[in-house]
Amino acid sequence: PLLASAHESSCIRLWSIQGNLMKELRPFSEHPSGPLTALCTDIFTKILLTGSKEGYIIRWNIASFLEDSRNRKNKIKEELCWRAHATEVVDLFIEEEKKVIVTASIDGSVRLWHARTGYYFGYFGQAKKFELSDTSRLILPPDVKDFSAIVKEESKHMEKNKAIYPLTLDRDK
Repeated sequence: PLLASAHESSCIRLWSIQGNLMKELRPFSEHPSGPLTALCTDIFTKILLTGSKEGYIIRWNIASFLEDSRNRKNKIKEELCWRAHATEVVDLFIEEEKKVIVTASIDGSVRLWHARTGYYFGYFGQAKKFELSDTSRLILPPDVKDFSAIVKEESKHMEKNKAIYPLTLDRDK
């Protein structure tokens, strides 16, 4: 068992069930995430997601750390960071079967994202159906201008995705 707490300082603390601090994490993303407002894990507790006051979602891989937290080689890896909302994230969860992340913001929007890549699928209330099998539709919500970024473990810097993300799909490109 593990307890996780998110803090205003952008810090995540992982605690043993006995109340001992096991690990303290801070995002090293290119964009400051701001105070953390939401967190969740997948059902296998391999992935930890955090949402921030600035609208960012950060995906962490905690699987190897939880296998043996005493082994210093087993690190928690920040894998992905993206701007999901223009305002504060108030809740998020992973839907395992469909491999999507659902995020909610104080602006009233609820959005769907691909769980591994952070690609935007759409929002609840849109006129068209969600197309969850098509991850080639590289679009962004209209109020967000930042693309998802992959965290390089070795250099601990962000790598922008090389693809161009138009607001609508252009089949000619």
